[in-house]
Amino acid sequence: MVAATPPTVTRAGDPLPDGPPYDVTVIGAGVVGTAIARALARHPLRTALVEATDDICTGTSKANTAILHTGFDAAPGTLEARLVREGQRLLSAYAARTGIPVARVGALLVAWDREQLEALPALSAKAERNGYRAARLLDAEETAAREPHLGPGALGALEIPDESVICPWTTPLAYATEAVRAGVHLHLDCPVQHIAYAGGPHTLTTARGTLRTRLLINAAGLHADAIDRLLGLDTFTVRPRRGQLIVFDKLARDLVHHILLPVPTAAGKGVLVAPTVFGNVLLGPTAEDLDDKDATESTAEGLALLREKGRRVLPRLLDEEVTAVYAGLRAATGQDDYRITAHPDRALITVGGIRSTGLTASMAIAEYVVSLLPDAGLDPGEPAEPAPPTMPGLGEEAVRPYLDADLIARDPAYGTVVCHCERVTEGEIRDALASTLPPRSAAGLARRTRAGNGRCQGFHCGAALRARIEGARP
Repeated sequence: MVAATPPTVTRAGDPLPDGPPYDVTVIGAGVVGTAIARALARHPLRTALVEATDDICTGTSKANTAILHTGFDAAPGTLEARLVREGQRLLSAYAARTGIPVARVGALLVAWDREQLEALPALSAKAERNGYRAARLLDAEETAAREPHLGPGALGALEIPDESVICPWTTPLAYATEAVRAGVHLHLDCPVQHIAYAGGPHTLTTARGTLRTRLLINAAGLHADAIDRLLGLDTFTVRPRRGQLIVFDKLARDLVHHILLPVPTAAGKGVLVAPTVFGNVLLGPTAEDLDDKDATESTAEGLALLREKGRRVLPRLLDEEVTAVYAGLRAATGQDDYRITAHPDRALITVGGIRSTGLTASMAIAEYVVSLLPDAGLDPGEPAEPAPPTMPGLGEEAVRPYLDADLIARDPAYGTVVCHCERVTEGEIRDALASTLPPRSAAGLARRTRAGNGRCQGFHCGAALRARIEGARP
């Protein structure tokens, strides 16, 4: 492992570091890229993580359904099935060590007609083939007992007791924090514009200057195909698939006890209803194949579709207040598996086609990528284990700082609430702004503390939050 050094995070306006070429450079600081950077930090390698935007976790990774999957319904025998199953085990353990919020709520695949009911035994058998043996068939009576607010007509369900929900923001933040503290250089505001490779180190031309690296790992998500093409590869095309979601107020939380899944079809897994670790309820996502990789807006048609689907599953949910709507883009490639490939002739590993299961699989994807380094021409050396960070407890199952009398007695800032909707305190905001990876925007602060994410969406506290962010900038 690289000896611990003062954290190196550069942004727009900072010079890129001089010196010898990096051993490895990872392009893309979403959940997969940060997980890979964390895994590389265990080895004696000079490593960089390059991100086009001003923060980690600003693309697909910040806008998903935040489910920690068991992998029960993956296509058996695929790389995705293997890595989701292993990733669930690794991330569950890592979350327990670092404080990433996880809630094991279980899932029900609800059958609403005879055809769906008859499909449940095959889905249970599929789960068995994926190594998951805790699935259980429920009849209509037991399904209604488990979820008393379901809409009329549910004929039965398949129970998956180990499906969980997780914080989608704290996870990549933990990975990136650990990586940076262990010596990885994180370069933000650094979009890659050109790559030159002639058998020696790659030269990356970015908006902030040039970087050189012996090996390149392409974890650019929606733009992974474009990065590959800069190196003359044209093996897949990413077509963004938009998923719109509705977030309902915390008062809706008692309406649902499990993740409520539809019986999947060839078009996808469909629209679900799920609790969140923050105490809200999600409805979504849609699945819209687009051509625009920036089309993250919500639409009237998409939200109407979600309300129609939600009305059948959980009718009373539609009477509750909506806190927010959002949309994310998944990196669909037209192939039902991950596209992770070593290209030794180009000193490149491509990590593409990582769709909705990427959050769950992230740590296993990272381990798999590290195992490919020798195939790509780089010996990673012997690993060591960095010290894991301790992350802020953003979930409702933990004791939040505003309720922790002992903590408040030691530091009254944790008893001063700034964001009243989400009960975020002065102490939490101070800690985020002084952290290894401080936020530079209100959205970044929200992902680290929940501040501004509540019912008023920052109407009350937004100005104060922005003033704190501005005041913390050097």
